[in-house]
Amino acid sequence: MENYQEIINELRKNVLEANLNLVKYGLVILTWGNVSEIDKSRKYVAIKPSGVPYSKMVLDDIVVTDLEGNVIVGNLKPSSDLQTHLEIYKKYPNVSGICHTHSKWATIFSQANRSIKVLGTTHSDYFSKDVETTRLLTELEVKSNYEKNTGKVILEKIGENNPLDCPAILVAGHAPFTFGHDALNSVENALVLENVAEMAYYTLELNSDVVFPKYVLDCHYNRKHGKNAYYGQKTSK
Repeated sequence: MENYQEIINELRKNVLEANLNLVKYGLVILTWGNVSEIDKSRKYVAIKPSGVPYSKMVLDDIVVTDLEGNVIVGNLKPSSDLQTHLEIYKKYPNVSGICHTHSKWATIFSQANRSIKVLGTTHSDYFSKDVETTRLLTELEVKSNYEKNTGKVILEKIGENNPLDCPAILVAGHAPFTFGHDALNSVENALVLENVAEMAYYTLELNSDVVFPKYVLDCHYNRKHGKNAYYGQKTSK
């Protein structure tokens, strides 16, 4: 059985790598964005520190908190978006990694309050439906507890659906959040989302009436994620 220190070290390592991948993949500039991961026991959350440049970030900078946001490990303030991440973790036990960026194309759709429609097989390989947009927060929600209420409008939109069936959502007027079975997977989904958003924008410019058949969507999604998925290589257990 893993001990406490092993769990914390592994969490911090994973989250540092995932955050640095945001820069590697061109999904962030300056100090925008953050990635977190929760451990298997659902007790500890590791997340990027607030306002620390990626170029200077090291393992000891990664902050570990409990599910109430109390800092357990680390000397820096956690990301200002921590409460949003915690709301999602509390609601959905199969989400173990969360990524938030202000990547250009996905954020354009967020600001326009437009969902990203399924327009082809690239989208279908990762997302089982349109990537939807939340409602705008009310003035009271912004003034009372902005980050926590951002999480709540995300939960409101996803509802009782499985968030990993379509592991991305656009917060209206804000930017995207993506989900995964760990931090690295949530970043992978953010990278796919950004490319899908750019493709969707130009596709609709060329043909605003385009309709993509649901039977093709279902085929592509299920061959990677369905119970009889056959994409990729079998791995030994």
